[in-house]
Amino acid sequence: MLDPYRALDLTDDKGFLCGKVLADLGADVIKIEPPGGDPSRNIGPFYHDIPHPEKSLYWFAYNANKRGITLNIESADGRELFQRLVKTADFVIESFTPGYLDSLGLGYSTLSQINPRLILTSITPFGQNGPYRDFKTSDLVSMSLGGYVFLTGEPDRPPVRVGFPQAYLHAGMAAASGSMIAHYHRQLTGEGQWVDVSIHEACALLPTDSYNFWEITRLLEHRHGAVRVRPETGARLRRVWRCKDGYVNFELYGGALARAFTIPLVAWMDEEGMAPDFLRAIDWAAFDYSTATREEVDRIADAVSRFFLTHTKVELWEGGVKRRCVVYPVASPSEVLENVQLNAREFWVKVEHPELHDTITYPGACIRSPEAPQRQWRRAPLIGEHNVEVFEELGLSREEIVMLKQAGAV
Repeated sequence: MLDPYRALDLTDDKGFLCGKVLADLGADVIKIEPPGGDPSRNIGPFYHDIPHPEKSLYWFAYNANKRGITLNIESADGRELFQRLVKTADFVIESFTPGYLDSLGLGYSTLSQINPRLILTSITPFGQNGPYRDFKTSDLVSMSLGGYVFLTGEPDRPPVRVGFPQAYLHAGMAAASGSMIAHYHRQLTGEGQWVDVSIHEACALLPTDSYNFWEITRLLEHRHGAVRVRPETGARLRRVWRCKDGYVNFELYGGALARAFTIPLVAWMDEEGMAPDFLRAIDWAAFDYSTATREEVDRIADAVSRFFLTHTKVELWEGGVKRRCVVYPVASPSEVLENVQLNAREFWVKVEHPELHDTITYPGACIRSPEAPQRQWRRAPLIGEHNVEVFEELGLSREEIVMLKQAGAV
């Protein structure tokens, strides 16, 4: 889809995913690192638990499909080379502190003069303006200030951090979306744009419904972890249940939703002789959890819990599909790799790592077009792996590249 286009990726871990998405869509993404390599190469976990800048699985994951060069844009020669690359590029992605590129004479006003069609996408903690403009961030800071941490955890305990760091991933996907929208505008008008992405704002979008809930009810939405608490009665409605070999998700509903949840589950329990008389006697279509006491709900949950403990995740999933009952497994990473649907769509990609004498399985692109050919996947670049290739495309000789390396420009 983006085969004819080139992106220069200056980001650190705050923006890796943006370039990865463009690369997966076919763009020629050139990852630009400082000489010696990007500090993000030291983020674990590492291949075979050996800390090394060429063995970071984090680096592998978010920089696959990119070419890689080293370039010191703080040197005069490095800036001149970067400007030559900008003439050949359609996108530049960066995650520096606001004003840093301007201080080098490489801000949008300069780059747009070099290439008026250029799209510059900037990913920063809090955006290009405002009182927090120059503040640093982390995943915990972004998710907390965005309101998501307040909603994470169990209702009777303090908030907890989100289990897997994802603030930068939300920002990276927002940046990729913004870049593509700017690209569409460019196709119509021939004009480039500066796309300003705030990690804070990307995270603040996540709990959008909780803002609406507050505006309408003047009540704060409660944390719902494995258990959802009814504020009217204090009844605890379990959502994550232990089963024979792990956990499944299931919600006890009354009313119209009971047709897809509680009614078929109780019928299934009855088939296996595990539905107590009181459970079968409940009119689930009329049952209202907002008035049910905590004791009533606990009694129901105890019966359901005993049933789930007699089955595996697969048995509950397959039995649920057969009975049109919404119960589904909490999949581990190894189980996601084995997922029938993902494998049927050939989502997983085997990528050769000759330097490791190994082949590693990667997630494929999450965006596809039947009209676009599947690209040949490449592993993440080694430090400076494509220096000669890319700089020769600019017309530099091998001797000039060696001299630039000796001068610390590449």
